Amino acid sequence: MTDVREVSCRPPGRRVLLFLAALSAAGAGAALVRAAYRGPDGWLGGGLLLGLLGLAALHKATARVRADTYGVHSWTLLRRRSVRWGDLADLRVRLKYANTPRVQDTRGVSLLLRDGRKLLLPLPRSWSYDDPDFDAKLDAFRALHRLHGTPESDHVPVVSYRTAGRGWAGSLGLCLLLLGGAGLAAWFVPSAASGERAWRSATPCTAGTPAADRDECLTTLTAVIARTDATWSRSKSSWLYFVDGRPMDRLAVSSDGAKMFGPGDSVELTVWRGEVREVVGERHVYRLHVPASGELAVVAAVCLLAAGHPAARVLLRLRGRRLPDDEVLPSALPFAGALVGTALWLLPLAYLHPTTLLTDPAATTWAATGSTATLALFVWAWRATRVRTPGEIDATTGATGVTGGTGEAGGFAERETDDEEMDETETDAEYDVFLAARFLEHTDYNLYGFGTHIVLGGGPLAVTPHPGPGRFAAKPVPVERLVVNGVRRVRGSDGDTVPSGWHMAELDDAGTPVRLAAAPDDLTRILRELASGPFRRESRVSRSRRGGTRR
Repeated sequence: MTDVREVSCRPPGRRVLLFLAALSAAGAGAALVRAAYRGPDGWLGGGLLLGLLGLAALHKATARVRADTYGVHSWTLLRRRSVRWGDLADLRVRLKYANTPRVQDTRGVSLLLRDGRKLLLPLPRSWSYDDPDFDAKLDAFRALHRLHGTPESDHVPVVSYRTAGRGWAGSLGLCLLLLGGAGLAAWFVPSAASGERAWRSATPCTAGTPAADRDECLTTLTAVIARTDATWSRSKSSWLYFVDGRPMDRLAVSSDGAKMFGPGDSVELTVWRGEVREVVGERHVYRLHVPASGELAVVAAVCLLAAGHPAARVLLRLRGRRLPDDEVLPSALPFAGALVGTALWLLPLAYLHPTTLLTDPAATTWAATGSTATLALFVWAWRATRVRTPGEIDATTGATGVTGGTGEAGGFAERETDDEEMDETETDAEYDVFLAARFLEHTDYNLYGFGTHIVLGGGPLAVTPHPGPGRFAAKPVPVERLVVNGVRRVRGSDGDTVPSGWHMAELDDAGTPVRLAAAPDDLTRILRELASGPFRRESRVSRSRRGGTRR
């Protein structure tokens, strides 16, 4: 598309959006007029809501983006921006994943400026991975950028929540919010513990107890239940109603507590500090639930552990700040596993020893042992989430380089082996090894992306839809057609089905680009098999001409 001179983007259904904006404005105006004559009522709230919807529709209807020989220009209801091609470093796709399966993912175009700023264009937008119009507009934008500017990347970077270019302000805000909740719950633990001790030591009031001290002793009142109102929902309170409204009109209880009693039952109410704590009948005793210190300590611990997950996401983004913005970061699941392991010892400790952590020797030993285990788990999580580059894998496993080569296997050095070495290799390869790997493109050996594993060892390299055993439904891989062009980390454009810790090999299949994804060590092993495939076939042919293969 080198002949592109200008690209213009307007919102689809612009007339419908303008009609909705006008209709919403009319409804909001009618509500304001009604409120002026009759006073504020419920119609005024509906009018304000219609006004906000009208503004949103007008904002979408007036959005416009145009790219020409001078740069990219965008117009919205409140702002206009222009970026010259010389100030533009790259064009990117901003992918926003939907939280519900019924809502499709959203794709937009983002601009990366030379000074590091990022601007999200209001148009074009797409809600499908197969949108020819969006892809055509994006190709036109990139063609103009290549013609009038200098793009930093030769591919289309895709930035999503999994990649390094996504911001971490939301995760940091969630972490601080959960830490605030943990601190608030921990603040009430000492007072709750003090209330528990006072309740356990409280004694019944006597005739000589002063009126000022009657809140600290137990007062018993008699009552007769008039009726009960038990709700089916646990989130709503059930009620006990008393005859003649004595000593009170009604008492809020749980649904199970309301089912314990019936009309006409005589009960005794135990009052402490102005609150009813127990309802005692002839057959049942109901105690109102008051949050205990152990429960508040558990809430504080849960909030603290929950804050660890967004904190781990922030840590991973800071750790991968030097990566390209479209490269996928390691998953935070190892840190989540460490947090779960911490919860196994921290939550029981918080419940049983909310205030005696430093005074009880058993609790102190428990905390010290658990902290040591947590430290070991977090060290493991830190190592498991390290960023492993393809060059680092080659250095640690002893593989030869795979980029920039011109050999038959795309850069793998040809290894000179004699017949005895090839016989030993074939003897070692008499068993099948199944490695989790995935070709992302549909090919004749990976029809409709059915393959989930690659089998090697006892036979030719093949793609299988299962982890073995056996080569049922296996499709042989045409090793002679594949050339390795390079190995890289997973990018946002590779989709969210590829695990973040895998690597991606870019292959050439007789002129067609093919991507192969696998774990770093497994991918290195598969690429070695691709490199040695042609030499093994030549060795088999030469030995068969000499009278067969020695076993």
